[in-house]
Amino acid sequence: METRNIIVENVLDFGLEVVRFCELLNERRRFVVSNQLLRSGTSVGAHVFEAQHAETKADFIHKMKIAVKEASETLFWLLICERSSNYPESSSLKIMVEEIIRIISKIIITSKGGFRHC
Repeated sequence: METRNIIVENVLDFGLEVVRFCELLNERRRFVVSNQLLRSGTSVGAHVFEAQHAETKADFIHKMKIAVKEASETLFWLLICERSSNYPESSSLKIMVEEIIRIISKIIITSKGGFRHC
């Protein structure tokens, strides 16, 4: 029996929602933000998927770090949309990406063997 991989499912769902939101941005002729958001938002999932087949633990951590960077960039573009007039509402995407950042960050810490203060 295969176990569920929550982060893989989350980033796939998030990527699909980003594509839908970018289609809405394109309908409103917000092409620059749409292109940036589409690139970074779908890259999160691509890096998480790639990390699932990493060759080493270090490779896995590296790919997950790239995923969290892409998620952070995606959050930036969503905040641009949120703070700009005449842009569609994106609060659900913002909530999703913030949760993804938290999960991936925890995965990275756990993969490194935990975080210890001196």
